[in-house]
Amino acid sequence: MVPGSSVYAQPHSSSHFHSASSNYHLYTDMRLLRHNGAEKISFTEDLPKDRIPPYAILSHTWGLDRDEVHYEDVVNDDARSKPGYDKILFCMRQAQRDGFEHFWVDSCCINRTSTAELSEAINSMFRWYSNAGRCYVYLTDVPPRPVERTSEENCDNWERKFRASTWFTRGWTLQELLAPKSVEFFSKDGTRIGSRSSLERQIRDITRIPVRALRGSPYATFSIEERFSWQESRFTTLEEDRFYSLLGIMEVSMPAIYGEGAGNARRRLEKEVKDATKGTPSEDFTVTFSLTEVVEIEHFVSRHDALEEMKRTLTSDGSRRCIVLQGLGGIGKTQLSVAYAVQYRDNYSAVFWFNIKDDDSVKSSFIKVAKQILRDQPSAARLSGIDLNGDIDVVIDAVKAWLSLPNNTRWLLIFDNYDRPKLPGSKDSEAVDIRSYLPEAHQGFVIITTRSLEVRFGHTLSVKKLENLQDSLSILTTSSQRPELMQDLDARKLAQKLDGLPLALATAGAYLHQTPGVSCAEYLQYYETSWARLQEMSPRLMSYEDRMLFSTWQISYDQIAKRSPVSANLLRLWAYFGNQDIWFELLQHASTMDAPMWLRNLIADKLDFDGYVRLLCNHGLVDREIGDESGPESHGYSIHACVHSWTQTVLNKGWDQQLSSIAWRCIASHVPAPTSRQWWITSRRLLSHATSQTRVLEKAMILYDDVHGAFHNLGVLYGNQGKLDKAEEMYARALQGFEKALGLDDPSTLGTMSNLGVLYKNQGKLDKAEEMHARALQGYEKALGLDHPSTLGTMSNLGVLYSDQGKLDEAEEMYARALRGREKALGPDDPSTLDSMSNLGVLYQNQGKLDEAEEMFARALQGREKALGPDHPSTLDSMNNLGFPYSDQGKLDEAEEMFARALQGREKALGLDHPSTLDSMNNLGVLYRDQGKLDEAEEMFAQALQGREKALGPDDPSTLDTMSNLGVLYRDQGKLDEAEEMFARALQGREKALGLDDPSTLDTMNNLGVLYWNQKKLDEAEEMFQRALQGIEKAFGPAHERTLEITNNLGLFYADQGKLDEAEQMCQRALQGKEKALGPDDPSTLDTMNNLGFLYWDQGKLDEAEEMFQRALQGIEKAFGPAHERTLEITNNLGLFYADQGKLDEAEQMCQRALQGYRNLSYAPQSRLDTLEQSLSDVQRRRANTQRWAWSFPKPRYLPF
Repeated sequence: MVPGSSVYAQPHSSSHFHSASSNYHLYTDMRLLRHNGAEKISFTEDLPKDRIPPYAILSHTWGLDRDEVHYEDVVNDDARSKPGYDKILFCMRQAQRDGFEHFWVDSCCINRTSTAELSEAINSMFRWYSNAGRCYVYLTDVPPRPVERTSEENCDNWERKFRASTWFTRGWTLQELLAPKSVEFFSKDGTRIGSRSSLERQIRDITRIPVRALRGSPYATFSIEERFSWQESRFTTLEEDRFYSLLGIMEVSMPAIYGEGAGNARRRLEKEVKDATKGTPSEDFTVTFSLTEVVEIEHFVSRHDALEEMKRTLTSDGSRRCIVLQGLGGIGKTQLSVAYAVQYRDNYSAVFWFNIKDDDSVKSSFIKVAKQILRDQPSAARLSGIDLNGDIDVVIDAVKAWLSLPNNTRWLLIFDNYDRPKLPGSKDSEAVDIRSYLPEAHQGFVIITTRSLEVRFGHTLSVKKLENLQDSLSILTTSSQRPELMQDLDARKLAQKLDGLPLALATAGAYLHQTPGVSCAEYLQYYETSWARLQEMSPRLMSYEDRMLFSTWQISYDQIAKRSPVSANLLRLWAYFGNQDIWFELLQHASTMDAPMWLRNLIADKLDFDGYVRLLCNHGLVDREIGDESGPESHGYSIHACVHSWTQTVLNKGWDQQLSSIAWRCIASHVPAPTSRQWWITSRRLLSHATSQTRVLEKAMILYDDVHGAFHNLGVLYGNQGKLDKAEEMYARALQGFEKALGLDDPSTLGTMSNLGVLYKNQGKLDKAEEMHARALQGYEKALGLDHPSTLGTMSNLGVLYSDQGKLDEAEEMYARALRGREKALGPDDPSTLDSMSNLGVLYQNQGKLDEAEEMFARALQGREKALGPDHPSTLDSMNNLGFPYSDQGKLDEAEEMFARALQGREKALGLDHPSTLDSMNNLGVLYRDQGKLDEAEEMFAQALQGREKALGPDDPSTLDTMSNLGVLYRDQGKLDEAEEMFARALQGREKALGLDDPSTLDTMNNLGVLYWNQKKLDEAEEMFQRALQGIEKAFGPAHERTLEITNNLGLFYADQGKLDEAEQMCQRALQGKEKALGPDDPSTLDTMNNLGFLYWDQGKLDEAEEMFQRALQGIEKAFGPAHERTLEITNNLGLFYADQGKLDEAEQMCQRALQGYRNLSYAPQSRLDTLEQSLSDVQRRRANTQRWAWSFPKPRYLPF
């Protein structure tokens, strides 16, 4: 019977693919299929090999014999009646797509009724497969492969089905897999799955066929036994076919004699193979893969990129290829080497492991390697006859000589733990020279693992910590045998603390496994409070050379201490800093202290500093910081978090008062002034070191003169980074110390008071802020005079506070005094003067004086760009501020540019989580909402809310502002339930944090009232409006703008309920109040006129309504111009009013003007355009009939935030 499936592919001329030996000569004529149009097929004539055109070939698994298309079915034109014809159609169509006119399918291209043809075909089939241009493997039991973004579960299910495919179990598919040059796999619906190359690893794991064979290595390089083993787990319908299907792979031919039985078929095949290989010289350098030198990996996680880089490097070009895996002890270099050897073992004839931590260890490894070779190759040249118990140097030379034999070029040597390399000039008697252990012939492949950067052989791959938290959790979960840890929040915290160090993760997992009563939270607590004891009590890990985290870095430290006590002491000092980013200028402050001599030598100059640190880098304990965020100072260096814990608890077993004080003073002294170049970068670099000093504070071991100044500086640092609670703690300690040491009126005391006032203001603690500023101002005026910069700075700060309190007149007085004083004392371009301009701009913005605000902000921006540069945070503040008057003036494109530039700059300068960056996100969200870009607005608000909750907490006023803004957005999107949730959370938070009578709380009540109104919850809406109005009126008085806004909203609410008298009373009160407080031309006043026009219209007071609309239109057009959105809205309203009056010419004119204006707006939402087009269409239709107009009341205007 013919084999069950066949695939044959033609090798490219540039490849070294399988070729048959000279005695494999049988080659019969070939019969191909071709398509005749309308998806009909026919045979070619029988073609000799020199006339065979390019063709494709099908590999498949046979179904029932009656379902397959046979030779006679094609001859009789009955092929299409068989179920198997679908496979032939698939092959034909795919061949056409690939440019082949001819194709071959085993079920029908061989006439099985002819015994002679069948026997000749079996012997020719391997070459037919080899010569095919393309081979298509059609897997009828495998579904299409999931797309890349599908779930991991779907991918796993598909992988299982692919591995379980019957195709991999059939005997004839072995040669169909190996012979063709190009093999492509297709699912049951004809979708391409991949190629033999892309699926190489899966195929190897399924079939156990070495990758070298899949890639086309000559069959002669594989033993006869190995080739027989490839067929062991496969089956054929006829027992003889198990061996007939091996003819091509064994490179022999013999007649097929069905009925002879499997035993006879095998014996005849073995005889043919033996006869064919008589007299053929062969050398076998294959050694069974075994890594008895190392413990099998239990917790290795995929380092795909590293393995790929190793694979690329260890690709032969005819010479020796070497890769050095360099990295910290415990980082997983040995495990990576083992993983590579296991995964790619089939690429090598032999893999040998050497422990090269010292000469004795590597010599012992050579003895084991010699035994390993002789076990598989008893007559190995250069080794047979050697006394393995004799002179060890003789054994080493013999192994090296065997590795240097001319054809022995595909071995892989792994030299592990090469941490003490012998270097020129080195006096280390225990150092090892690896060159004396390498074979002399420049061939083969070598992997070296080392902690040292001074090992330079071939390509160096730096092995880093695990960046993917899931990989860390995988080690922790596997080593603890607690699968539930993958979803455990405490396990995530522990994995983050251990910072991707495999040894630390495996140690923690082993401890958790042996102590099942200990949770991850408890382990983390032990780790932070009793590090050394915890490590001593942890189990030893057999898969790591040093077994314990406790001792793994001691070897490196001892070597460093011998070579340079200065470098060793730097590690001890590092314990009192953060683990990341130590740089030269930071430590230079120690030169002004009573520092030990080794520290003075360390910071004598930059060249010496780099030299001492380089020794730590060379031993793998320290890395140079990655990135270009060093700012104006030199690049930094870092140590791993676990190594840092080791320096704190092992190197510094007792608290070193001198070193901790040096670290504290270096950090505090280095806090930059906001006027210094790129101060924000230096501040960000300092932050982690300041945080690490919490331990110092807890121990209360700070005993030097300027400790209060250090607290003050750290308050500045934390405040500038948005860490307000921490800043408050620092300032409070500084103030207490200054008051006690220097008195209440000392400038240092007053400086801390002033800064504490700014901090309280930023926290929303306005009363405490006013107290601090008032005390500071009074003290400065008395001690330094009215025109001193410190006095003027406090005036400016007090002005900011007054502005936030709504005391605008007092704020303006403070700003004006500060600005005049600074211009006189410091000049118009001084950063402090520009600060006053900016503050005055904020005040004008709050007063609605938009032109004056724009002028102040523009001057401040221009001056700051000139003095500080475009990326300075103060410059970015001015960009952000200038966006506000642009927005309120309707210059939305200009506003967007300012807000977007400010956001981009703040993200770069301050980071994503800084409060100023989050402010920019919030501001841009408000602008997008006003532009109708609701999706973009939602994205901005969501980012800002998430960041503020994380950085400031859920109850911070800024967080609650963003909640409220998000609520407004959801209302505009029609997501009323989500809007209610946001408003309710904001109200609850503001009541808790600020109290029931705080203006922000009352604003939220107003917004919630509007929402309830939209939801038709009229009782709840009226309650919110009444509470908001009562509270705002109490806080600001009946004539304040905010009071009048809520009065306006309550009037609209009453109008919507048909309470027109109450509505008129509220709206008239709002209009009269705004005309008096803000003026008749203020935009808010004009909005109320527009609303009152609607009310009069609804009451039938048409003359009064027209007057209101006309006045509102005239005022808005004067304020914003004829093309502004607000002008166009009132224009449209007036058009609709005229239409209702029957003044259709005026109505059409107004509506057309409004529509055309909206079309010219770059940000006009399509929904609004549709509404305006409908309005114009309705007006035009009224010319043809007299239908009554129907109106819906306008939605109220929301208070701005």
